[in-house]
Amino acid sequence: MSWLSSYGCGVRIQVKVQPRASCNEVVGITEEYLRIRLTAPPVDGKANKQLVKFLGQLFRCGAGKVRILHGTSGRCKLVEIDGISEDDARRLVKNCFRTEV
Repeated sequence: MSWLSSYGCGVRIQVKVQPRASCNEVVGITEEYLRIRLTAPPVDGKANKQLVKFLGQLFRCGAGKVRILHGTSGRCKLVEIDGISEDDARRLVKNCFRTEV
C-alpha cells in the first residue's frame, strides 16, 4: 500500500511516528509511510493528540477532520483526513521539503 490513498471524501495516510523528538516535523516519505517526528511522549495518548493537531495544521483542515483509524498504540498508524484531495495532500507534504535560496 502506498503511504497516501484517496477514499470517499478525503485521504488515508500511512504514518510512521517518532515520539520524543526535538521538534514537530515531516522528515521523509517512503513507499509505505509518511515519516513524522513529534515532541510529545507516547504516554496517555499525548503523541496521538499531537499527531492529530500537527496533521490538521499541515493539511490546513483542522484537527476535527483528522482521525487515527488504526495504530493508536504503535508507531505505525493509519490516519484518515476529510475534506482534502490526494493531489492537494501530496502538494502540501512536498512543500515541507522546499527550502528557500
